[in-house]
Amino acid sequence: MPIYTKGGDKGSTSLYDGTRVKKDSLRVETYGTFDELNANVSLADKFCVKPENQEILRQIEYKMFFLQGEVATQEAAKFNMNSRIITDEDVLQLERIIDRYTAELPPVTSFILPGASVAGAQLHVCRTVCRRAERLFVRFASENAVRPVLERYINRLSDFFYIMARSEDYNYQINELTDRVIAQYAQAMGRKQ
Repeated sequence: MPIYTKGGDKGSTSLYDGTRVKKDSLRVETYGTFDELNANVSLADKFCVKPENQEILRQIEYKMFFLQGEVATQEAAKFNMNSRIITDEDVLQLERIIDRYTAELPPVTSFILPGASVAGAQLHVCRTVCRRAERLFVRFASENAVRPVLERYINRLSDFFYIMARSEDYNYQINELTDRVIAQYAQAMGRKQ
């Protein structure tokens, strides 16, 4: 069975609830940008050096499907009846991660470059794509009824990517420093023998 349907050959696409809309509609642009974000999150989790961060990012990837699905449904009730949705608990989960990581990491006293590590750099890409998606979502929400929890979740999400990037950069720097110390020790021990 081919993956193409030819249904979009004239510039329209089907939403989750079957409604057809133009591919350049604000709704499609909004959920498409969250889809772009989710692909970037998937890439970020492959670069992470901290296994806990990989697991957290995979959980976020699933939440993104729920978010995209709700935005991709003109009649939200149809989606909400048949799928999981973003809840206040999801917002609180992001806040708990942000608060815990902020407490564990050294304080930031100046602007930082986006990413000392590959994972950190990719997570900053996630942060910036998330901010773009949020701007689209705010415009979308001004024209469509949306659940307020979605706006809160999206707003926390960019802060979450920022703190995850800092976590990955910090772990990368610790690992790099440890490797240098071990190499210097091995070199010093080799000279003594």
